[in-house]
Amino acid sequence: MTLFAKIINREIPAQIVFEDEHVLGFKDINPQAPVHVLFVPKLAVANTDALGDDQAELVGRVVLAARAYARQVGIAESGYRMVMNTNGDGGQTVFHLHLHLLGGRPMHWRPG
Repeated sequence: MTLFAKIINREIPAQIVFEDEHVLGFKDINPQAPVHVLFVPKLAVANTDALGDDQAELVGRVVLAARAYARQVGIAESGYRMVMNTNGDGGQTVFHLHLHLLGGRPMHWRPG
């Protein structure tokens, strides 16, 4: 069971800011922006590469949950970034599909 599954199951505390039937949103413990929230599907899927072709609705729900939260906290008009990391070279460290919502400051691209 992943760290995120334990948060979904309330086995580990988190600052939950969004929840519906399909998606949970909680603040990142190491924020990279004033707003940094992770949105995870309640259904366990390792990452975008592990998604089935029939799971487009699941990804859509995650994206729309992040959009709703961005609007709620007032960063939609100024702009925000959504990021999904996949596997090691993509920067994924927890193997449960998740979307990072970052905002509240200008986002700059810094290639590594």
